[in-house]
Amino acid sequence: MLVRAEKMPQILQTPMTVRVHAPVGVAVVLWCGDPQEADGNHLVEWTVDEDILWGRNTQTAALAEPGLWEDGDRVVMRGRLDLTEDGAAYLQMGDSPILFDLASPIPGGVDKTWVEITVKADKIALYPYRT
Repeated sequence: MLVRAEKMPQILQTPMTVRVHAPVGVAVVLWCGDPQEADGNHLVEWTVDEDILWGRNTQTAALAEPGLWEDGDRVVMRGRLDLTEDGAAYLQMGDSPILFDLASPIPGGVDKTWVEITVKADKIALYPYRT
């Protein structure tokens, strides 16, 4: 996904955080690239270090469109959930698939539906692609 990142004020924080302006919304997340190159436009890969827990951090979405926003110290990602044959899942958020592990059973009929996943902001990281 092509995003614009801007460095956030850092107070002895490693890794650093950036405010990411994505086509689907804005949130503050971790930056895992060169700190000197954080500001600007980047093609990035999203990673999330939290599993899907249906009914706790994941639920069906009221809107069938991708989204990204902050809710306190958490970030909400809305996209289409696709289940894999090997017991994982990915969230299609805009043009970026984000891989997740499943920590709880998913109700039947949820595959390929729109969901919202709420994750602590410090569990979401951006890795810039080098082209």
